[in-house]
Amino acid sequence: MINFGKLNLFYEIDCVRKQIIYRRMKRFIHKNFLLQTDTARELYHEHAKKQPIIDYHCHLDPAHIAADRKFDNLGQIWLEGDHYKWRAMRTNGIDERYCTGKDTSDWEKFEKWAETVPYTMRNPLYHWTHLELKTAFGVEELLNPESARRIYDTCTEKLRTPEFSARGLMKRYDVEVVCTTDDPADTLEHHIALKNEGFEIKVLPTWRPDKAMAVEKPTEYRAYVEKLSEISGITILKFNDLIEALRNRHDFFASAGCKLSDHGIEEFYAEPYTTAEIENIFDKVYGGSELSKEEVLKFKSAMLYEGAVMDWEKGWTQQFHYGAIRNNNTRLFNQLGPDTGFDSIGDFNVAKAMSRFFDQLDKNNKLAKTIIYNLNPKDNDMLATMIGNFQDGSVAGKMQFGSGWWFLDQKTGMEAQINSLSNLGLLSRLVGMLTDSRSFLSYPRHEYFRRILCNLIGNDIENDLLPRSEMDLFGQIVENISYYNAKKVFDF
Repeated sequence: MINFGKLNLFYEIDCVRKQIIYRRMKRFIHKNFLLQTDTARELYHEHAKKQPIIDYHCHLDPAHIAADRKFDNLGQIWLEGDHYKWRAMRTNGIDERYCTGKDTSDWEKFEKWAETVPYTMRNPLYHWTHLELKTAFGVEELLNPESARRIYDTCTEKLRTPEFSARGLMKRYDVEVVCTTDDPADTLEHHIALKNEGFEIKVLPTWRPDKAMAVEKPTEYRAYVEKLSEISGITILKFNDLIEALRNRHDFFASAGCKLSDHGIEEFYAEPYTTAEIENIFDKVYGGSELSKEEVLKFKSAMLYEGAVMDWEKGWTQQFHYGAIRNNNTRLFNQLGPDTGFDSIGDFNVAKAMSRFFDQLDKNNKLAKTIIYNLNPKDNDMLATMIGNFQDGSVAGKMQFGSGWWFLDQKTGMEAQINSLSNLGLLSRLVGMLTDSRSFLSYPRHEYFRRILCNLIGNDIENDLLPRSEMDLFGQIVENISYYNAKKVFDF
């Protein structure tokens, strides 16, 4: 005899299951995106999600924040200056005029980006694109050629309201602190204006003295030194004058709230040198002469050390982003300039120089709080062990292995960084994520990182690799990595 009650029950269960699957298909970015276990979901929703954002390294234009820039459309805010997307579009066979063209409309560029998005599957751009659509605009539809016009119009309409201005987006994502990237010769007028205005989100400068070290091109270097001389009010004729001018600007940055420096370097520089050698090298390059490779390395070593001492004196945190080979495509560099998508991971042997650099500072008791970001994943374990050499007990997490940067700023790269740091150091003391971005729509990268972090810890608990009895502690550690560690280490 057929039991129709059981058949009806099975039918209802099957319908519910199909509805869940349908909703998941329709809503790619759902509330438990990347969270594979109940424990991971608890850690994220109860601890990580609630934390404000401290974005301690980005490339936002402070002028856009000061002016509270309003964006005309989704194409403008999304594709303007985004070399990540440009690389993907070029790879997908999209003509350059739809990436950086001056005579191509924002809609035409966006249409080509929408055409590219489905082919970015398994690239972080696929996740970021749909996270940004969901978290900023509430759009849950997948972006593709069929949905492009609809999504463009919906988001553009919202962008033209006050809530979606530059400042509005920062508030929407619960941003507490932003640290921009600024040259020593910058006036910092916009940072100062925002501070004087009393804008509730801290917008602080970061000291980025790369141009003061760039002696490879004497003519350009002299022009920069003259600019630095003018803004500092110090006549620069000798190496000591250069250091005095930089100290003057370093003090000025501190008065504007700066608490971090940052260096974009190919590799670490720690060549032995004498004061007389550096003085002669400066005289030579300032006079317009080309330097030998050895002279370049010695000068960069001296500048890197002098800058590190300045940071230590003020209690700043120094950051080192190393390992990129930049501007590989000469033809397009000449046509488009830097930061347009023609950089790649370099292959440098840096361990010995890095060790010498930090050891010299440590021997002189002048080693500042430090974050190091590698671009080649082969350096993960080396870097995780290197920072352990110079922890001194003065500050929890004084030496930091920074979160996955640039080409490693994706799920696999983040997991690898977290795992290396966990195995060889203390993940619990990590200062968390940053956007490293020029876009006001990039704040979901913090959410992305937090979800990945919670998923890894949650999986360990579910697999009995960590004790479930310590959930309160693990929840606090997640909160610390997401927010409190950065707040304490940087003294925000």
